[in-house]
Amino acid sequence: MAAAARKGPLAHLTVVEFAGLGPAPFAGMMLADQGARVIRIDRPPSKSGGGGMAALTARRSDVLSRGRESIALDLKQEAGREVALRLIEQADVLIEGFRPGVMESLGLGPDECLRRRPSLVYGRVTGWGQDGPLAQAAGHDINYVALSGALHSTARQGQPPTLTPGLTGDFGGGGMLLAFGVLAAAAHAQQTSEGQVVDAAICDGSALLASLVYGWRSAGLWNAEAGTNNGDGGAHFYDTYACADGKYVSVGAMEPQFYALLREKCGLQEPAFDAQWDATKWPQLKERLAQVFRGRTRAEWCALLEGSDACFAPVLDLDEAPIHPHNLARHTFAQVDGITQPAPAPRFSGTPAADCQPVRPVAADSRSLLAELGYSQSDIEHLLTSTTPLN
Repeated sequence: MAAAARKGPLAHLTVVEFAGLGPAPFAGMMLADQGARVIRIDRPPSKSGGGGMAALTARRSDVLSRGRESIALDLKQEAGREVALRLIEQADVLIEGFRPGVMESLGLGPDECLRRRPSLVYGRVTGWGQDGPLAQAAGHDINYVALSGALHSTARQGQPPTLTPGLTGDFGGGGMLLAFGVLAAAAHAQQTSEGQVVDAAICDGSALLASLVYGWRSAGLWNAEAGTNNGDGGAHFYDTYACADGKYVSVGAMEPQFYALLREKCGLQEPAFDAQWDATKWPQLKERLAQVFRGRTRAEWCALLEGSDACFAPVLDLDEAPIHPHNLARHTFAQVDGITQPAPAPRFSGTPAADCQPVRPVAADSRSLLAELGYSQSDIEHLLTSTTPLN
């Protein structure tokens, strides 16, 4: 992102991001969204013929890559590593998402980078963490969330857990945790000039996201059997229901005044509904409430309940959510290069973020970044035309 386009509370930060998948790009997007200068080190474009319009389209729709400057480096070559280290010397934060030991094998581990830049915050995100019995094992989001205990609570009673594609693991428990971690360490570095390593593990972060449930479980307020609790689909007043048109609505009328309003608007005057917190009656009350919601279309339920204190919202799909009046009013979504995507969040009153930024092509900024690092024009041309090109 050009300096003139950078706005937000992080406009003073420079971040070097090593291109990867999942949580690290999400953290990089969050930092870039709030004004940080994020320089992404991409792999050199393939010479195997895999480019063209398909590759360009895929890149444009890679929302997690928005707002970065891009330089392509072959990190297996000495010249590429040296460029990376020069970038790191001028950075406040580094983020990477490789398996433990990969960056060390490239000569870009924390020891070397902190020697070059003692105040550097070296952010690392992995599934299992940098140490522990599973640290070197392969895995994916589903595995990390499973081991943390968080996946168990997504199951319906008697059914297998429901997968949440990246939400609890890669993004909430990984990328957002990494972004928080490096900003906490950066605040410390600004006070002390001391850099450090941030070890963000998706397994740890997923467990952290389940803190409330763990607290309830220890107090005897959460059953071990998933799908039988007041927040996991066990209670009739906190669940989703199918409507006459096959679409769904959500209700979360947990507090007594909200529950009373839901009953009033839905005509649930049967005495059985008086025992809101009698879990033994939840299955039959849920069956009755499901019958009620099947009697009208989603639009009809929205007309009756949306905007009231009945704690109601329609379950929108990915095409519907961006055009809902509330999301339109708050500019929750943006459209950039024809791609609809969530806008930067959260909002800041004094240092608002810039408009949502597009995705830059791989290596789009190689020349300008090399010049900024002090490479001569002849050196730049040599680097860009070498056998293993940097662009």
